[in-house]
Amino acid sequence: MDLKSNEPFWLLKNGLIATYPSLKSDESCDVLIIGGGITGSLIAHQMVKDGYETILIDKRELCNGSTSATTSMLQYEIDVPLYKLIEKIGEKGAVASYKACSDSIDSIETIAGKIHSKAGFKRKKSLYFASKKKDVEGLKKEYKARKNAGFEVKWLEADEVLKEFGFENTYGGILSKQGGSIDAFQFAHELFKHNVRKGLKIFDKTEMVAVEYHKGFNVAKTNGGFQIKAKKIIYCIGYESKTLLKENFVNLKSTYAVVSEVDNDKFKNITNTLVWNTDDPYLYMRTTDDGRLLIGGGDEDFYGAEKRDALLNKKEKEILRNLKKIKPDYHFYSDFVWAGTFGETKDGLPYIGEHEKFKNSYFVLGFGGNGITFSVAGMEMASLFMTSKKHPLSRYFKFGR
Repeated sequence: MDLKSNEPFWLLKNGLIATYPSLKSDESCDVLIIGGGITGSLIAHQMVKDGYETILIDKRELCNGSTSATTSMLQYEIDVPLYKLIEKIGEKGAVASYKACSDSIDSIETIAGKIHSKAGFKRKKSLYFASKKKDVEGLKKEYKARKNAGFEVKWLEADEVLKEFGFENTYGGILSKQGGSIDAFQFAHELFKHNVRKGLKIFDKTEMVAVEYHKGFNVAKTNGGFQIKAKKIIYCIGYESKTLLKENFVNLKSTYAVVSEVDNDKFKNITNTLVWNTDDPYLYMRTTDDGRLLIGGGDEDFYGAEKRDALLNKKEKEILRNLKKIKPDYHFYSDFVWAGTFGETKDGLPYIGEHEKFKNSYFVLGFGGNGITFSVAGMEMASLFMTSKKHPLSRYFKFGR
């Protein structure tokens, strides 16, 4: 499955940071991680930290799937508003899920500091504004739910949004203190490099084609004819899990993003803020560390890479029309346009846990706009799995929920 279009910004910006050999002999380990994107890098970091002999494989070169196409917005807000999530799964689980994403932003900052990351982690506020008058009632319910849950939020009236951010034609919004951004492509590569020095083995261009299940271990067969014996397998394959797991647990969607030319002066109002709105699909934007505006949206059902990418020009115009509604006098000069694929679940939550058909295995599948922060939560959950313990969030993120 092709998870991105041909010109994702982060891959072009960073180039080929590192490459690793393909598997050329049989191997054995405590933990085999399938998937070399940002999720795989975080789970590998945790496994190495916990002292396990760890091998990671990816059928591509590392980070050349969804990670190269991500917008890298680090939000505690889940695609399903908190007040609606409370209605779906109860207050305890909903608030815990939101807080896990909030804590994940703090954790990324800590990890980035410890490995001396140059991936540009930056603390940011988050503005979630009403794009239509009819959305205000629901947005105020959301504000109240977040306030009651202890999140640091402030309600802004339309004139305050205009004054602080320069956005016209809004109907007020929620300003949250917690948020962040990072170059996830570079950060994942830094994590891999850091952990290779600590014993992590990586084989790219190595695809798992079959698994034999045994008591206490699995044997993964690869496309090169070699095998890896592992006590546990952790799948970090994101949206490609759809080809492995046959049940209908996630809907694949296409999303589109545009990055402007460098212009440090025009974006000063939102340099320190993530922005998104109540449209469905919603518009989202942030600045990059080199002075560009990254803006995305236009989500629709995924029907294959060719059909998705054929819409690039149409979706670019659609996104920029939506930008024009709130910035009528602003002329956007496009520099890069690309598309990516993401998964939408019934409750906006990830699937992290065991699956009855896969013995000695664990899945960390972050979906929606919180793939990165969900993956950070998955680090602790996977760590507990290795010692046969359950995490409090397991009941909310499990398969078959």
